Formats: sequence, C-alpha cells, structure tokens
Amino acid sequence: MPPNTTATTGDKPGKSGRKKGRKARLIVLVLVLALVGGIAFGAYWSISTVRASFPQTKGSITLPGLSGPVDVKRDGYGIPQIYASSDEDLFKAQGYVQAQDRFYEMDVRRHMTSGRLSEMFGKSQVKNDEFLRTLGWDRIAQREYDSELSAATKKYLQAYAEGVNAYLEGKDGKDISLEYAALGFTNDYKPSKWTPVDSVSWLKAMAWDLRGNMQDEIDRALMTSRLGPQQIADLYPQYPYSRNRAIVQEGQYDELTGAFTSKNGSGSSDGTSTGGSGSSDGTSSDGSGDGTGSGDGTGSGDGTGSSGGTGSSSGTEGSALQGQLSGLSDVLDDLPTAVGVNGNGIGSNSWVVSGKYTITGKPLLANDPHLSASLPSVWYQMGLHCRTVSSKCQYDVTGYTFAGMPGVVIGHNQDIAWGMTNSGVDVTDLYLEKVTGDGYLYEGKVRPFVTREETIKVAGGTAKKIVVRQTADGMPLLSDRDDELVKVGKKATVDTLAPDRADGYAVALKWTALEPGTTMDAVFAMDRAKDWDGFRAAAKKFDVPSQNLVYADTDGHIGYQLPGKIPTRAKGVDGSVPAPGWKSKYRWTGFLKFDELPYEYDPSRGYIVTANQAVVDEDKYPYTLTTDWGYGTRSQRITDLIKSKIKGGGKISTDDMRQMQMDNDSEIAKLLVPVLLKINVDDPDVREAQKLLQGWGFTQDADSAAAAYFNAVWRNILKLAFGNKLPKELRVEGQCLWVDPVNSTGPVDRAQKVRECGRRAADQAQPDGGDRWFQVVRTLMDKPDSDWWTTPKSGTRDAATNRDELFERAMVDARWELTAKLGKDIDTWSWGRLHRLFLKNQTLGTSGPSFVRRVLNRGPWKLGGGEAAVDATGWNAAGGYGVVWVPSMRMVVNLDDLDKSKWINLTGASGHAFSAHYTDQTGKWADGELLDWSFGEKAVDESTRDTLVLKP
Repeated sequence: MPPNTTATTGDKPGKSGRKKGRKARLIVLVLVLALVGGIAFGAYWSISTVRASFPQTKGSITLPGLSGPVDVKRDGYGIPQIYASSDEDLFKAQGYVQAQDRFYEMDVRRHMTSGRLSEMFGKSQVKNDEFLRTLGWDRIAQREYDSELSAATKKYLQAYAEGVNAYLEGKDGKDISLEYAALGFTNDYKPSKWTPVDSVSWLKAMAWDLRGNMQDEIDRALMTSRLGPQQIADLYPQYPYSRNRAIVQEGQYDELTGAFTSKNGSGSSDGTSTGGSGSSDGTSSDGSGDGTGSGDGTGSGDGTGSSGGTGSSSGTEGSALQGQLSGLSDVLDDLPTAVGVNGNGIGSNSWVVSGKYTITGKPLLANDPHLSASLPSVWYQMGLHCRTVSSKCQYDVTGYTFAGMPGVVIGHNQDIAWGMTNSGVDVTDLYLEKVTGDGYLYEGKVRPFVTREETIKVAGGTAKKIVVRQTADGMPLLSDRDDELVKVGKKATVDTLAPDRADGYAVALKWTALEPGTTMDAVFAMDRAKDWDGFRAAAKKFDVPSQNLVYADTDGHIGYQLPGKIPTRAKGVDGSVPAPGWKSKYRWTGFLKFDELPYEYDPSRGYIVTANQAVVDEDKYPYTLTTDWGYGTRSQRITDLIKSKIKGGGKISTDDMRQMQMDNDSEIAKLLVPVLLKINVDDPDVREAQKLLQGWGFTQDADSAAAAYFNAVWRNILKLAFGNKLPKELRVEGQCLWVDPVNSTGPVDRAQKVRECGRRAADQAQPDGGDRWFQVVRTLMDKPDSDWWTTPKSGTRDAATNRDELFERAMVDARWELTAKLGKDIDTWSWGRLHRLFLKNQTLGTSGPSFVRRVLNRGPWKLGGGEAAVDATGWNAAGGYGVVWVPSMRMVVNLDDLDKSKWINLTGASGHAFSAHYTDQTGKWADGELLDWSFGEKAVDESTRDTLVLKP
C-alpha cells in the first residue's frame, strides 16, 4: 500500500542553504542593475544608448573577405533572406547578420556550453560552470572539429565565424547590446572573438536538453525509497500500442538481412554504416550499460513497469545510490536550460500528408517543436540563397536555425522539406561506481581515473580550480560536482561487496554525445539534399541528438527516418535504471547500424505522424530503443484529426494543418468528466463548479471556465492519489507532508510520522500531469478500490477510501483553490487567467529590480491548450498552472507551391529589447496565426522592406 501521508502547509525545507545557488543566481547583475537605477536610469539609458546596438538594415557595409556583394533582404518582421554567389560568402553573411540581431544571446550560449558563465555573471554561476566543465562539451566539440567534420563543413564554420567577428570589430559592449552596457558597471567583461568550435558546442547543449530518459532513470531509483516494485510499475505503465499507434506501421526488421525494410520502398543510403552491433569483450571504450534489479547494487524487486528494472533499494549500494541521485537532481534543477526544460516535458509534433489527401495534390508537412519559452526565441528564421545553384554555391534553403550556428536546422529547400521531433531514445545511462583513492572498481580490479584540472575564472572574484574525474572509457563523475554528493559517497556504509572502498560511491554518466560526432555535417547535407536518398544519406550523419525526421518532396514522396547513435545492451539490460558500474555485463555492447534503424517511405495510408510516441511496435523490432516513450496522446489525436478530415474523400489544406496544430482537446477530460459528473456532491458551491463540465466539449480555450475547473480537478486528483505518496526528492520544493517512516509496515499514529518537505523545482516536480500520468490513471480507472485512490483526512477534508471519494475530494479542493485564485464568481473564471505565458530575458530578466524586468521581459499572454494536447502549452501539475514549455515555432510547408508555405516564431527576429521585432510575432503566435513564408526570389522581393548590401 502507498505510504500514508497528511499534508501540512507553510514551512520551507530544513536544508535552507541547499538552494542558495538558485536564489543568488545572477546576484552580480542585481547589483549592476541597482547601480543603474541609482544613477538616473533615464539619463544614462538614453534613446541613443538603446539604439546604438540596433542593426543597420539599409544601405551598404563593407565586409572584408567577401568574393562578391551579398544582399540581405528583410521583410516586415525583420526576417532576413541572404543572397550570395558562393558558399563561403553565404555563411559569412549569415554570421554577420545573426550577430547583428542576436549576439548577446550567442555569447551567453557559448559561455554556457563551455562552462564559462562565471566570466560574465560572477560567482553565482560557479556551481553551474563546474558541472558544465565536467561534461566538457567544448572539449568534445573541439575534437569533433579537429577530427570528425568534413573539410567543407570546417570551411563553412570558419566563414561563419569570420562574419560574426567582422560585426564585432571595433565595437564596444554598448554598441552590441543593451545588456553589455549593464554588465559594464561592475564587470570589465568584453566579448571575445567567435570561433568555429563555439558553433559546434551548441549542438552538445541541444543534445543535453534532448537526451532522453535520464530523468526517468533517476526518478525510478529515487522512488524506491518509498514505493515497492509493483507501485513503481503502476507509475510507469506499458506503452499502449493497441490504442496509440507507433510511428512506423508499414515496415519491420528483417532478421535474415539484419536491416529494417519499409513495405513500400527501401531508399538505401550511400556510404558505409557507422558503429556496429554485436557483443564486446567487456573492455571496449563503448562503456557500460544499465542494470536490472537483483543483487548487483540497484536493489531487489520484480520490475518497474515496462522497464523490468529495479525494485525497492536495499543494501549498501541502494542507500548510496539514493543519496547520490537526490543530490544529482538538485544539481540538474539549477542547471541553465539550452532549448528544453532540463530534459523534462520535451515533446514536439510533426506530420506529413501525401498529395492524394491534399487539396494541392502534393504533400503538406507540419512541425512545431515543444521547448522552453525563452526571450528571444531559441529559433532564428532566415533564408540562405545562392543566386545560381552550382558546385561553387550549393544552397537554396530556408527555415529555422539557431543563432550562433550556420545552416538551417528545420525547413525546406527547392526540392525537399523536413521536420523534427525528439525521438526520446535512451542514449544515457547512469552508473554507481565503487571508488577508492584515485581509482574505481571494475571486475575485481581497481582502474585509475583519468583526471584533468579546470580553472574557472570569476568576474569580480577569485578564480577557482576543480579536478574533473572520468573513467577510462570516458564517463565523467557527475557526483563530484556537488558537495553533498561527495559527502554521501564518503559516508556510504562499506561491507563485503566493497572491501576497503573507504571512499564510498560515485555516479558516472555514459552518453553518446560525449564522443565526437558528425551532426554538423548532417545539417549542411540536409540543407542541400534533393531527394529521399540524399536525405537519408544526410540523416546517417545526424548522430546526436536522435530525432524523428519527417520528409516530403516536390515529386510527391513522403517519408520518416530515425537517425542517431543508439547503443545496444546485453540481454536483460534495458537502460531503465542506474546500473552497477563494476560489472562488465552492464556495458553497452555496441551501436545500431544505420540500416537497422526504423524508417518508412510512401506508406499506403498516406500520412506519417510523429509526436514522441513509440517509433515501432515491439513485435516488429528486436532492439530496445527506450522504455520511456511519450505515451502517444498527441500523436493519436493528430492521426484521428487527419482520418476525420479525409473520411469520405475529403482533402486537407494548409489551413487545415494550421487548425490541427491549434487543436486543444483534453484527452484525459474525455476519460474523467463522465465519471466526475456522476459523483453526488453535497456542497452547493462545488456543485455549481461541477455543472461547468456538463455539455463541455473538452476544448481548452483560453476563455473556458470549464477548462479551468477541470484542470484544477485533474491537478488535485494527481496530488491526492500520487503526489503526496512520492518521496520528497520528487515533490515540489517547500511543500511539506507528515509521512509514515520509510520502514513502517502498518498504521502509524500522528506522533510517529516524519515531516518531509519537497526538494524539486516547481517545473520539474512529479506528478507533472503529462500523458504518462494519463496512462497511469486510465489503467487504474477499472480498479476503484486500488490503494492509490486513498488519501487521509486533512483539516476539514474527509479521508478517501476509493476512487470516487478521492475524485469528490479533488472536486472540492479544486473549487476552493480556484476561488482563492480567480474569485468566488465562476462566471469570471477562465483557463487563460490560470494558464499564462511570461517571456523572460534569460539573464537580466530573471533577476534584479522590477523596472529592469519590465524593460526586458514581456507578457503575460493568456493561452489555451494544455498538457499533452496538440496545442501543447505545457504546465506542470505538481507546481501550478503557468506555462513552462510551448510550441516554440510552427510551420506548414506546401510542397506544391513553396511560396504558399506558412511559419511563425514564438518571439521575433531580434534580441534587442526595444526593437520593433523583439516580440512582434508573439501575439499572432498566441492566436494561432501563421505568417506568409516567402522563398522564391520574386516572392521575397515583394515582401522585402529593407535591403542591406554587404560589399567586399
């Protein structure tokens, strides 16, 4: 039975110092801004100072090193289209133009990827830098640049860097961005030159935020402190293959050929496959794998749902792992995000419909990646056009890229279009290592650590030196980066399993992105691909992060490819839980060959949908890609919308695709509302709220009172049934409960209960309310007397002993929660009043005096949509109703007439706070509108408002 808990309110956790890093973050900037406020803000921050950093968008500028003139044409939203006559000129101009609009953002990003935030922001960032230096993204990027990338890619990266540096030449900080003027009060920081490795490093940050199931791996292990094997299995149910279809439906793995085959087309790729499957001898550099239960250190038990992994922890390793992973979660909470939400809640939608079901007779392709809301948006829209496509100048491509990186990441060229969603495949494993002195135990022998010293420079402070330790096969010790983790490791009880290991235990990370790769090559190859074979050849180089790639071309073909460097593991090892690092059987056995990876080409059903669901049915594929797919709620809804539109011969238009992107139906409401309406509620005020659900169409519009009430009920169901029964490491920081002692076996009176306070950031806590929790509740609905549906009395609220009593309690709690938040009059309630989006500058806008936040930040916007809806404006049910991730952009590509394609960005082209293009797309984005997307030269000329000529 889940541990009995009683809620209390008010107090913060006893470990008041644990989150000082978060509360003190950017303290130097607070002082800066206070100084600014104290010396006549209006006088210093004059209009001329603010405008000094605005880009020149008309006339001409000399850009040394060009082989010929380059035209930069901007439309009414400031989106640039660049025209050049050579590849080098094109990417040099791209660097110059992106620096014009976004250099401060680029500079902060490169300091994050290289673990040098303290150089800009002072001692508050030292802990983050220590962790980032341990991962060593910039070191791996340097190796990638030196040894893995093609000569052409290096040439493009160098040209891009030259363009950025040409923009920086001769400029003071205040001439580059308003933020640098603020930094100048207490910091003599000046931007350094851009390097090609700065661009490559960004791919590592992107891969980190899209790394797959590492957080689930941590959470499952932490759950073992309070939950048994079956309880954890309840919270990680099997993927519902029969209800929510996998991406690939018309292909399967061929055991005879050792390759995946598509039913309606093969599309072989060129070149030799990288990696290789098959077993290793236990000493290869492929590292170690993952473990399941039993006596090797991760506890005993009969499995955690689909993972078949660990049960409740026991013994030396179990207690050591608990402490280490708890501390690691704290470190991850504080780490800045690059594009996602620290690995949680990341999703995306992308789908393609073939011409037989479209009005135009050619494919339509839609994409909207779900990422953290940031200001400026993580995406940068632009076009890169060779005046004449030839061997000298090979690109005619447009779409979305990242400021700081050449090329286009998602978009289309003159022949093909492509979109991406996160595949979620398991490419990370955590290991508990037995540590002694300068080494670690492996198969009964002590191996020495590989170490390096890193010096962290601190603005306004003293530099700090750290030692980074990693295993012989390249796994860094994450646990070294938190003082508490080090203490826990040293204090771990020593027994016969670890003789003389007085230094205790550590946690190490195995991750595919910690090896050099070729993703940057893939970006350029995709940008110039002309057909399916060229697209697959590019996808072969896209090693990290593994993404679901959807495809369409102007000849009418559609397709899907799973790329990526994906590890294989020994039989019985699935990567779902941390593993004992001292056993060779948990090592990775190799990597899947590209020809083994699932794909689909021109399926007979006429469409392909990817929205983070399972890639392929288990019975069609012999390898475990992950145990932690998204559960398919969005993908199945998109599929149903497509099927309903084409039923009876209907055809789909570009605007139909847009409307599908804005679909905000709540699938969990469809399951729960019929049950909620049958519950007899005594309180007339609660009955009044209950009536909102009568006749509600389950749509989560911003002005919907029913959506507000239902989501509040849903949040309270999750809290009562699950949240209050989870260990403190997963609950919201500061939310305190009286709980039964961990080892109690029967009823415990109040005097014996232990007070525990949550430790996790509000946007990272559990239960988050995503579609895993949809599946958890769906599975338990037919078990109305399950122990999960029990909750003790709290204050005036009655105890619940079954499902309907708990639902009634949730309805009551939700009524009074919304009364406090929105007022007693339900006629004034709306989902948008609860579900608001704030856009914050990621440095100055997150701390400091209110007047500075008003200058740099924007919002709120009242949004519709919700968790696991197609319009996935995500919120964390454990932490509140505010929007924490969003469709970061939306696009619909029309392969019949590319100039009739549509797009929108979350914010705008500019990173300058007072620019007209800072957030000029946000209002339309919030309303579900799309902008015209010019591609052909005639269409671009018609939409051009400003033209800048870059001259040699």
